[in-house]
Amino acid sequence: MGRVTYDFEDETVIVTGASSGIGRAIARRFGEAGAHVINADQRKEPKADDEDRPTHEVIEDEGGKAEYVGTDVSDRGDLESVVEGAREFGGVDVMVNNAGMQHSAPLLEFDPEDFEALYQVNVKGMFFGTQVAAQDMIDRGEPGPIVNTASISSEDAQHGQVAYDSTKGAIEMITRGAALELAEYGIRVNAVAPGQIATEFTEGWSEEAQQAAGGGGGGDGGTGFIKPVPLGRAGFPEDLDGSYLYLASEDAEYITGQLLYVDGGWTAI
Repeated sequence: MGRVTYDFEDETVIVTGASSGIGRAIARRFGEAGAHVINADQRKEPKADDEDRPTHEVIEDEGGKAEYVGTDVSDRGDLESVVEGAREFGGVDVMVNNAGMQHSAPLLEFDPEDFEALYQVNVKGMFFGTQVAAQDMIDRGEPGPIVNTASISSEDAQHGQVAYDSTKGAIEMITRGAALELAEYGIRVNAVAPGQIATEFTEGWSEEAQQAAGGGGGGDGGTGFIKPVPLGRAGFPEDLDGSYLYLASEDAEYITGQLLYVDGGWTAI
């Protein structure tokens, strides 16, 4: 089975939250495709124990072009600065709003400060990342695609995840609403909705939890989920990165306002 290759040569791609996990895989794949990648993240160093080098350095070592810009996505001014800085390389051609955070607790126990932090990063960061990138594209007369990171939680509720689920539901509507408003400018807005992905973001995904994802029965294997993944395993960042490049490519030029679920069949149950 062949692997699809894409050509983003001479294009500038901003990926928020690209220091680790899904964002790191997305950034590396765009770098492999020839793009100049800007990692907009609060921290430069990756979180995973087996990753000891910053994403932009890895991309450069692989023959690509990349930058790191310290960015707090909850700060609209930071997002504006990243987009303005991209003009040094011709302007942002593709915006990937990927940065996010997770915090789990039952509805009746959720702390207001944790709730506020979730919305600052997951919702405000996504909304204003879309806004400032779109405005820059319009100002330059160079429309491009925007790809957001949603989740299976955009539509399916999980136990102990009501606050997190609500932020991902908001991302679905930001994606659809922005697609509707920006269509007249030729800007497409879509989202990838990952399923159960084994990264440092989801700390419960031990080897046993990954195995439980493929098991039947009524238990959740300690994963917090109540049904198995039909394909029998948790996903990995490398299972997702191609979906972002596809939605940003000319092959998807008639697709906007959609969520592409990459979940091993989990939402099919």
